[in-house]
Parts: sequence; structure tokens; C-alpha cells
Amino acid sequence: MKNQSTEPKKTIRTFALASFLNDLGSDMIYPVWPLFVTTILKANMTVLGFLDGLGDALVSISQAGSGYISDRIKKRKVFIWTGYLLGALSRLGYSISTIWPHLIPFRVLDRAGKIRSAPRDAIVADVSTKENRGKNFGLLRAMDHLGAVFGILICIALFSLLGYRILFALAAIPSIVSAFLVFALIKERKTGPIKIYKGISLKDLDRNFRLFLVLSSFYALGAFSYSFLLIYATKFGFKPAFVPVLYLIFTFSAFLFSYPFGRLSDKIGRKSVLLISYLSL
Repeated sequence: MKNQSTEPKKTIRTFALASFLNDLGSDMIYPVWPLFVTTILKANMTVLGFLDGLGDALVSISQAGSGYISDRIKKRKVFIWTGYLLGALSRLGYSISTIWPHLIPFRVLDRAGKIRSAPRDAIVADVSTKENRGKNFGLLRAMDHLGAVFGILICIALFSLLGYRILFALAAIPSIVSAFLVFALIKERKTGPIKIYKGISLKDLDRNFRLFLVLSSFYALGAFSYSFLLIYATKFGFKPAFVPVLYLIFTFSAFLFSYPFGRLSDKIGRKSVLLISYLSL
């Protein structure tokens, strides 16, 4: 009984630590990514937009695909640790790229690493109860953002000393550790039969979920890459070494609100918190 009661906590903590480490590595390079693409590899803003847009599209595809496939084969963990390894490999690839077309396959690897997200969230949902689901997911998001905060701080501290390429290579290490943690510590539960639809049809989805997809799509139309904000910061007089500080402010704010709002959703409902978040934008 003790093992059964502690296993969910161990699962959540392992995922939280893995998320922290992976985002630490990711955000060691993200604040200087647009400068690397445009100043070191001499790409223009169109290329930067293409690389970021390609990444965003692959995130959506990889998450949907991995969630569907993991349901079919009833295995989730393999997608999670593999996703972390793909992220690590992509950063090593960035570090050796000499012209911007070299970035394309590594960008594909990087964003394909998001195959981890849907299976991980499914495991978290499985080990959570209605009373603590918001808290558990809030903790994961908070650790995501806290890892990003530390990653940006490392970037600020080491960028001037190490430069782009060594920093990018070092950023692979935390994700490798994340992959090992998931591989070694996460135990998959045996699940019952899962209803799997052939193909993709909106009529098979819950009405509330369909509405959420439509509203999310409208929201996405107004979204843009943070790479452009970071580039424009340099055009308004900010030094390249200071650009990560601007991204740090954004990320730290996200960290502060993730866990409290996750817990709040357990008390007042998911829809109310979701409405608050969209209105705040």
C-alpha cells in the first residue's frame, strides 16, 4: 500500500525534475538563438521566421501523433525519454552548423522532441486525482519555467565567455540527464482498453474540446515568435549580451503564476482560470 501511495508522487517529482533540466538546457540557447541565426549564420528575418514557423508546426504534429500512437501501442515512456534525447541531439547539431540550411534537420529533431509532451501529460493525468490534477500540472509548468529562468541566467553568465557554439553544446547535457531520469525512474501503469478512433474527425471529440480548439486557433492567429522581439530589442539599442535579460523577465513571470493558478483551478474550476489567463493577454 505504501508503494502504491508514494508512486504517483515519485512520478510527478521525476517529471518535474526532468522538465526543469530540459528547459534549463533549452533556454540556455533560446535567448541568443535569433542572434546566432542572423549574425553568425548570416540569415535574414525571413529565414528566422521560417525556422521558427517550421518548429511550431512540427510541435503540433509531433504532439498529436505521439499521443495517438502511444494510445495504440499502450506505451508512453519511450516517447518521453526519446523526446528528451532528440532535444539534446539538436543542440549538438546547432553547435556545429556553419550555414543556416544546416539548421533545418536539427530544428526538425528539436521540435520532434515534443513527442514527449502528450504521453507525459497522459501519465500525469493517470496518476492524478480530480482534487490534485491542477496542482500537479501546475507544478510541471512551474518547473518548466523555473528551469528556463536558470537556463537564461546561465546564458547571461557564460555567453560572453563561451560564445554560441560551446554554449549550445553544453545545453545538451541537461536533456540527456532528463532522458536518463525518465528511463530509469518512471514506471508505466498497466492500463485498461483505450477507445481509439480511426482517423481524425471533429465529431468524435467532446463538444467543449471542439470549442476549445476553435478558440485556441483564433488565439494562435495573433501569436508571434519571441525571436522577433529579441531581434528588435537589439535594433532599439540593447546590447546582445543584455537581450537574455528581457526574456528572463517574461519567463520569471510565467514561473511565478504557473503553480498558484494550477492550484486555483482545483478550487474554482479549469474554465474560470483559463478565462482569466486569456483575458490577461
